[in-house]
Amino acid sequence: MSPVPPQYQQTVEMASPVGDRSVEVHPVIALVKGSDPGQSQETDLLLAQRLKIASLVLFAGFCAFFIKNVLYLEQFRSMPDWALFWDHLAITLITGLVGWRLCTRCQHTLNHLRMVELLVFGGSALFFLLLSYSQLAHSATAGYIPPIIPPWLLLIFTYALFIPNTWQRAAAVIGVIAALPVVLTLFLSTTSPEFKKLLTTNLHFQGFIVSVIMLMTLTAVSATLGVKTIGTLRRTAYEARRIGQYRLKRLLGSGGMGEVYLAEHVMLKRPCAVKVIKPAKAGDRKALARFEQEVQATAKLTHWNSIEIFDYGRAEDGTFYYAMEYLPGMNLEQLVEMYGPLPESRIIHLLSQTCDALSEAHSLGLIHRDIKPANIFAAKRGQVYDTAKLLDFGLAKPLAKMEQGNLTQEGNVAGSPLYMAPEQITGDPPDARSDIYSLGVVAYFLLTGRRPFEHENSMKVLIAHAHETPAPPSSLKVEISSDIEAIVLKCLEKSPDARFSDAQSLRSALLRCDQAGHWTREDARSWWENNGCPHKRELDQEVF
Repeated sequence: MSPVPPQYQQTVEMASPVGDRSVEVHPVIALVKGSDPGQSQETDLLLAQRLKIASLVLFAGFCAFFIKNVLYLEQFRSMPDWALFWDHLAITLITGLVGWRLCTRCQHTLNHLRMVELLVFGGSALFFLLLSYSQLAHSATAGYIPPIIPPWLLLIFTYALFIPNTWQRAAAVIGVIAALPVVLTLFLSTTSPEFKKLLTTNLHFQGFIVSVIMLMTLTAVSATLGVKTIGTLRRTAYEARRIGQYRLKRLLGSGGMGEVYLAEHVMLKRPCAVKVIKPAKAGDRKALARFEQEVQATAKLTHWNSIEIFDYGRAEDGTFYYAMEYLPGMNLEQLVEMYGPLPESRIIHLLSQTCDALSEAHSLGLIHRDIKPANIFAAKRGQVYDTAKLLDFGLAKPLAKMEQGNLTQEGNVAGSPLYMAPEQITGDPPDARSDIYSLGVVAYFLLTGRRPFEHENSMKVLIAHAHETPAPPSSLKVEISSDIEAIVLKCLEKSPDARFSDAQSLRSALLRCDQAGHWTREDARSWWENNGCPHKRELDQEVF
């Protein structure tokens, strides 16, 4: 299969080879990540991830200083010194074990994560308390008071930066941690004569307790405000990922009019795909009209082989969106790119269903105008594999309005160059037979892995569709049945009158082929159970 530049496979609105026209460029939307009931689940996952990182950060610090202590073991002479040594080893092992073993992809209860949080930060605070006591008690006998604040600052800001919290809970936890060195210095000032003497007789240390109180208070307030700011940003980011009643999870793909995201209804928890119009198009009245037309046109369709629309609306910032069913499976372009040409029986199975969807659309006066393998999905619906779904009616247009040009400027051609009917290129009014032509190009691609016309630029492709005769599929692939080849070539006739008159006529012709009915549900199930895109299968399993 010869490679084709991706830009020629995309839906475009561009200059016709018979006129002076413009090309539209479509930038990609970017939505930031965030966190509800949906946010609580996301917060639990984030808490597990952050606990792991915080544990590893603390472990690195504890481990470095423990190695230093091992190199100077002669400093440990008394039982309290050795007790502190073993406490240091214990907290190093605890933080290292949590950092190593805490699963960030597993489901955890909030209580379990809070217990891990208490173990890591409570254990660290206890060690720092013993360390500060040892430093103050030993140093006081030598006539000086060492600074004890740095490790407490590290612990407090590690907690504030890494652990997602409400500011009220953070204030309580940080307040307790900040109070420990204050309580310790007050305790020693009343129980240690040497420490008390330094505080009262040495001018250099007289303000030590006040300094500790001021520093820890300032640290606690700053850290709490930081937690509040981070929490506000997270909530803002989460809201930026919500549109209407839907929470956007990840980008699935980009089309001519907008981006499609995997999403979830906030209340129903129903997975879906949400399409949003691109920001660069937000001020384009013609584009907005086309987007609304896409939704309204698709919403009229009730056939199960057409994509189902759930909802439509505008976000508070004016962004247009609509929600549709999420489809497990792959589109036909992906199937051919990964596995090569499809069996004739499978092609007939998929395209006959597509004809049913098109037949309903045409009966409602709509033509698709952008039929291509990427817009036909081989989906799993109701435990039935290879259920064809016709997608993206973004260029669908009522037949009655075809000559009004209200949404596409005169002279512009819209669609995918590789699959475009000649009349779309020359400026003649397209009709239902234009979709038949595009479906014939799709069939050609499914049979051979190539398009009838593939050139180095899109303009040559358009000219070829308008004027050149396609090579028979059998000239590219040896084993192609004459009946299905005749159908494909009839679809690709330059004159609409020479093609099948409607989608049902094409469907009937497909079902008369020798290979019709040979691709069964069991065949489809067996194929999908042993093939498919691993990444898409993983996503489908995650969604359902």
